[in-house]
Amino acid sequence: MPDFRLPDLGEGLTEGEIVTWLVSVGDHVTVDQPVVEVETAKAVVEVPCPFEGVVSARFGEPGEKLAVGSVLLSVGALSTSSPAQSEEPVPSEEPESSEYSGNVLIGYGTSDSPRRRRRTPRTATIPAARTAPGEAPGPAVAAPAAPTTPAAPTAPAVISPIVRQLARENGLPLHRIEATGPNGVIRRADVERALAARASSSGTSGAAGSTGRRIPLKGLRGAVARKLTTSRREIPEATVWVDVDATDFLAARAALPSVSLLALLSRFTVLGLKKFPELNSRVEGDEVVVLDEVNLGFAAQTDRGLVVPVVHGAHTLTTAELATAITGHATAAREGRLGPAAMTGGTFTVNNYGVFGVDGSAAIINHPEAAILGIGRIIDRPWAVNGELAVRKVTQLTLAFDHRVCDGGTAGGFLRFVADCVESPITALADL
Repeated sequence: MPDFRLPDLGEGLTEGEIVTWLVSVGDHVTVDQPVVEVETAKAVVEVPCPFEGVVSARFGEPGEKLAVGSVLLSVGALSTSSPAQSEEPVPSEEPESSEYSGNVLIGYGTSDSPRRRRRTPRTATIPAARTAPGEAPGPAVAAPAAPTTPAAPTAPAVISPIVRQLARENGLPLHRIEATGPNGVIRRADVERALAARASSSGTSGAAGSTGRRIPLKGLRGAVARKLTTSRREIPEATVWVDVDATDFLAARAALPSVSLLALLSRFTVLGLKKFPELNSRVEGDEVVVLDEVNLGFAAQTDRGLVVPVVHGAHTLTTAELATAITGHATAAREGRLGPAAMTGGTFTVNNYGVFGVDGSAAIINHPEAAILGIGRIIDRPWAVNGELAVRKVTQLTLAFDHRVCDGGTAGGFLRFVADCVESPITALADL
């Protein structure tokens, strides 16, 4: 029977955490049928099996991490024999009824190299030892059969995704939770009881007040934590900001219903990077590498935490195309459908933290990029217009930049250019 191993998930990922098994032992699977959901540091992906046959064993439980190359499940051949056929199987290099596609996460490093072949074990018969003349021959002795591998235990039954998420966020393996629901189903009360028991046991040896809820820094959350830590440790950043009259910016948004405020700001950002390409760069060793392509990332809040989808080749897109790409990426990110390739390779990031009701923020640069631009909430504020006081829609633009790639003059010039586009968006878009 062929073993299906966790494939290369791409982008340097070396492990994945099992989220949900989509098949059970004994199920029939077809070629390229998704068999398990795996969470990586980039996204939750469905892993398809390249074989057809019957699942004979599963390896790993929900919440368990497996390294790339570890066996996920074993698939046996479909039964085509009948009792009238010979009891002894004919050894074969590969089950004749098993099919193989090789299409495991296409585009992420799946190898089509030949797999190691196995022979079907058989019970050998050892002939009786030779006897001396006149002695009766002894009976033939059967060699002991090769030990069989027991089938993997069935995964704990969990119906509610909320219960599964609660256990995963608190680092509770499902197979260690005592189930009290019908037919062995794990209920929310079971998870909460296990959490209370763990808090009680840890509280007896810990300091007062140290028994709060623990959230493991793993998966996407862990990847974000590592990147932010690296950014703070390696990048000598500086921050500049400016208040902007966004009244016409909102009017332009109303005139372009298919273009969001973030898409408009992204368009102005791309134009600014053409004038100030030093900010579309990264530091590699003792060199500043100014990049030719603008791969624009944008911060998006999802149920799994903060993610940064990337629109590759943003400098080649029209305003409408850029808006469509941003909307599509944001939707896919919130639904957990965004693959690893769509969240890597960014060269500059924009962030609309105004949706959280704040005016400004000294954002952390998305390492290894050189800068991040943010926009705060847009509110009514007094503003001088042609020498007279008026109430206008005002926002704040903030730019955090790597001081190694440019000085304040370049950063200020870029920020002022984007601010001018926000204040006069029709003029900025006139040539597009």
